[in-house]
Amino acid sequence: MALKHEPPTTPYHSAQEALRVLETVARSSTGVTDADLARHTGIGPERLTALLRMLRREGYVEQIADGAYVTGETLARLGSAQHREQALRDKLQHALDRLRDSVGAAVYMSRYVDGEISVTQYADSPATPKVNEWVDFRSSAHATAIGKSLLTQLDHAGRRDHLARHKMARLTSRTITSDRLLLSRLESQPPTVPVLDLQEYAVGTVCAAVPVTAGSSVGCLALSLPVEQAHRLRQAADALNRNAAPVLLSMAI
Repeated sequence: MALKHEPPTTPYHSAQEALRVLETVARSSTGVTDADLARHTGIGPERLTALLRMLRREGYVEQIADGAYVTGETLARLGSAQHREQALRDKLQHALDRLRDSVGAAVYMSRYVDGEISVTQYADSPATPKVNEWVDFRSSAHATAIGKSLLTQLDHAGRRDHLARHKMARLTSRTITSDRLLLSRLESQPPTVPVLDLQEYAVGTVCAAVPVTAGSSVGCLALSLPVEQAHRLRQAADALNRNAAPVLLSMAI
């Protein structure tokens, strides 16, 4: 099942730049200065400062006494074959917890694996409860922000294949049940604009999702809000998109 070719998103650019910084830092046993990083990566000073701030916060790099940067504990832990899978899950959960607190909403990490949708991890709290999965997400891609975001990352044949295997049931009065209309909307969805679910899956809940694709892995980040907070949805979705780089980075390393 082929991926749809789209221009990279902002989180993708951030993660790619962060990887270039990490590769440069990892090659040095004594540490790398800001000036060296700028020269080797070609990243401008302002952008580099923001990336280093994020990498330090996430534990990928550390700054030693003379101001140079060395590899951090997180990178060392993820680079170890032993317990790597658990370390990746822990790191991703930490990133999701940060996102939940920064956007003020429950957040979800989902992937499209072997033709099916899977919510692999999420972060919620009493103040930001997760959505009630009253219909299995695997069979409701047509109605959820998660499902539509993942489907936009497939090619046309991949989308048709998924919809042929999962009947488009009407879950609320707002649910799209026409495959022609849904496919048209998926085709025209800009890759850098969050996909929205405005009470299409569940009455009383609105959601947004942004793609976080690393290589051949199709994934997305999503958030949900009670409809009373629908006025916050687009702003929260934009914040989710801006702050998705650490999640993408944990997928790429």
